[in-house]
Amino acid sequence: MTVDLSDLVGWMNSKENENLEFKEAKNSFEFDELARYCAALANEGGGRIVLGVTDRPPRRVVGTKAFNVLERTKHGLVERLRVRVDCDELEHPDGRVLVFTVPARPIGMPIECKGAYLMRAGESLVPMTSDRLQSIFAETQPDYSAQVCPGAVLGDLEIRAIETFRQGWAQKARRSDLASLEVRQLLEDAELLVDGGVTYAALALLGTQSALGRHLAQAEIVFEYRGDDSSIAYQQRKEYRQGFLNVHDELWSTIGLRNELHSYQEGLFRHDVPAFGEEATREAVMNAVSHRDYRMPGSVFVKQWPARIEITSPGGFPPEITPENILFRQSPRNRRIAEALARCGLVERSGQGADRMFASSLRDGKLPPDYSSSDPHHVVLCLDGRVRDESFLRFLDRLGQETQKNFRVEDLVVLDAVHRAVEVPDVLRVRIPDLIDLGALERAGRSKLVLARRFYEMKGRPGEYTRKKRARPFHPSGAAREAHPRQRHTRRSDG
Repeated sequence: MTVDLSDLVGWMNSKENENLEFKEAKNSFEFDELARYCAALANEGGGRIVLGVTDRPPRRVVGTKAFNVLERTKHGLVERLRVRVDCDELEHPDGRVLVFTVPARPIGMPIECKGAYLMRAGESLVPMTSDRLQSIFAETQPDYSAQVCPGAVLGDLEIRAIETFRQGWAQKARRSDLASLEVRQLLEDAELLVDGGVTYAALALLGTQSALGRHLAQAEIVFEYRGDDSSIAYQQRKEYRQGFLNVHDELWSTIGLRNELHSYQEGLFRHDVPAFGEEATREAVMNAVSHRDYRMPGSVFVKQWPARIEITSPGGFPPEITPENILFRQSPRNRRIAEALARCGLVERSGQGADRMFASSLRDGKLPPDYSSSDPHHVVLCLDGRVRDESFLRFLDRLGQETQKNFRVEDLVVLDAVHRAVEVPDVLRVRIPDLIDLGALERAGRSKLVLARRFYEMKGRPGEYTRKKRARPFHPSGAAREAHPRQRHTRRSDG
């Protein structure tokens, strides 16, 4: 995609990260150094290196004389890296700017530059760590859930779960013929049976308790409830070792037994918001079932407190997924499970489901889903059950009714970030002009954003609006961030 000066202005107002690099390069820039940065950008998922702009904010265009023969430079990069790097030459009033756009590396293939696999570490380039390289090479491994389980037979699958799957698929696909399809043919059509063999996906979704005990004991969900944040012992524990389609409704019912309601007034009407919304909670559990690593022995843990739920699944994030980009990238670890859940209408096809969790949480006036406690061996997701600000919830409701607009999840993330005075993700800054036009946001100077005046009037704090409009520009690196509950409670089971 060709870039222009408006793109450049947007990048200059953004923070440098692993996908965006600025170099002043007024007179020259070494080709070897360019190739090294392009390799690192490709290994980090792709990005851009911009020459002719000062490195540190506030950035300004100074122009560059580097690489006067761009076709030769691009040809040299292809020969060196074996990936195509595009380059756009922009004529800015303050000088010539070069923008090199680097694609993401191929799946399972890190990009090498003169014998080194490079990545970013702050402002430096360093060799990729051994565990990072190992995870990249592992990307090409076959889908474990699609493999046939030795020794498993059709009788290891629960008839009730199969019928749940059949009904969901028939309703989603509007296929009445599925009602009369013989079980074996139904499962073969869904690729849960392969050449007559039962796949691990079939066991994880449809398996009986005894079959999972023999073949896939780790496909278990353990629920625990604690009535107090400081409590080590649980007040209730239930172990669900059956195919997921047998237990997902029962698990939600168990959570719902202690699902407190928060009420707020909007005009003449009173609305109830549950601590744990059904859509976000179910999606979070299905996410763990779809994307955990079934080669590891641990169970999925669902731990509930009065004001938060924590879901821990074994295996770390799938390749190329991080807490920072989970809303924008998809990389299903167990595609066969994800596709089966999509067939019966429970999840989006092969998606992460994160967009639904984020949208549901933010529309209810809660903190966004938090993955910050995850590590290379576990994904830890915390859902906060508190409505933080009734005025913000009423503001979203009223704005949606007046504009007849259903806010995209990206819009909700931007509004939430401005509300909490945290940094708007760079990739979402393009949504800011539309939100200003809708009357949801206002600018206060060149780099500061505030919620619209009416939000503070609804909140009964018009003076706060005035103070924010007059305050010094917002600098993300120094902003006070609201701590997520999971960051205040660090104890967790190794299970």
